[in-house]
Amino acid sequence: MRRWLTLFTLILAGELVFGLPFSTARFFRPTLLEAFNFTNTQLGDMFAVYGITAMLCYFPGGALADRYQARTLLSLSLVATACGGFVMMSFPQAETMALLYGFWGITSVLLLWGALIRATRDWGGTGQQGRAFGLLEAGRGIMAAAVAYVALKVFAWSLAGDVIDDTNRVAAFRNVILVYTLVTLAVAAMAWIFIPTSDGPAASRPNPLLGMRRVIGRPVIWAQAGIIIAAYCGYKSVDNYSLYAVQVLGFDELEAAQLSAWGAYIRPAGALAAGFFADRFSALRSVGIAFVLMAIAYSILATATPESAGLTLIFVNLFISYFAVCGLRGVYFALLEENKTPEQITGTAVGMVSLIGFTPEIFFHPITGRILDADPGVVGHQNYFTFMIGVAVLGLVTTLLLTRLRRRGGLWTQ
Repeated sequence: MRRWLTLFTLILAGELVFGLPFSTARFFRPTLLEAFNFTNTQLGDMFAVYGITAMLCYFPGGALADRYQARTLLSLSLVATACGGFVMMSFPQAETMALLYGFWGITSVLLLWGALIRATRDWGGTGQQGRAFGLLEAGRGIMAAAVAYVALKVFAWSLAGDVIDDTNRVAAFRNVILVYTLVTLAVAAMAWIFIPTSDGPAASRPNPLLGMRRVIGRPVIWAQAGIIIAAYCGYKSVDNYSLYAVQVLGFDELEAAQLSAWGAYIRPAGALAAGFFADRFSALRSVGIAFVLMAIAYSILATATPESAGLTLIFVNLFISYFAVCGLRGVYFALLEENKTPEQITGTAVGMVSLIGFTPEIFFHPITGRILDADPGVVGHQNYFTFMIGVAVLGLVTTLLLTRLRRRGGLWTQ
């Protein structure tokens, strides 16, 4: 029972630390833009600030995870992130929000990310890495949907009986932010209680600098990072689905938020399917199939309109792309075990692949925000999905490259 409580807490921590910076924008993007009076470009630039600070924190954060207790790092991360929620509730100007996103980049990555992945790998052991990371991602999807459901109910309740104007939109969205803030604080307490301490004193753990030197020189690490770049671009792409629903499909703000919430229910299915497939066959094969599905779905969305293709075809391909993206997130860290990464430098290896692989935090939203603002409406979104086709193809090519490295003996044991 304790083992499953540990996994449940890791799931909650791994999802809720990103609730304030990302879920509020993913599920309520049109409302956020209106309530804060931001453009897509401004919001994209704020995400870029997050990405820059996160990028600077991935490598040292991974080294910290090899040195210090996971429960300490996770608890501190969640408390600090929740404190940022109280700042967000004041609806500050764009410059202050950019600084807040930079702060969240530190709290969610330096303190949490490497510790989360290391603790999950430890939980899975040697034979169930696909299952461990699939369950982590699936559980995160379920938690994202559950908290979004509560936030949607609070949002709808706050707007009950009112015409949506600037005043009640701000009040309703403030309540959404409060939901995410309080839940994040609660999970911080759970992390301290339910995540066990690691064996051995800190002084006996490896020197982080030696681990850094070791991982930098491995081509397999760079290939895994390339896969994560493409996969993470796919994951970031769903942030614009609610805006697509409003500007192209003709939904209102509440309906668009509900569409994004429905998509979140696909996340656990995609992650679990990819995870169990990875344990049965291989994580790399699972990754390749997911990139193929992404490319097909984006190709259809890049040309389809409600008039020419109908809503059903569009919905199916939106959800297929969501399924593939979540499958990738469910297994790309399972590649650590398949690539024979030494267990004692797991955190450092995670820091390295994350440093490179999560660079879309810097460039993805600034690029796509400008794509959408350059041609507002249908054309902008079609150009956006065309860009995503290229991302999926890049991911597939990198997967083939990693396959070749394995066949040539480019792993840690060689």
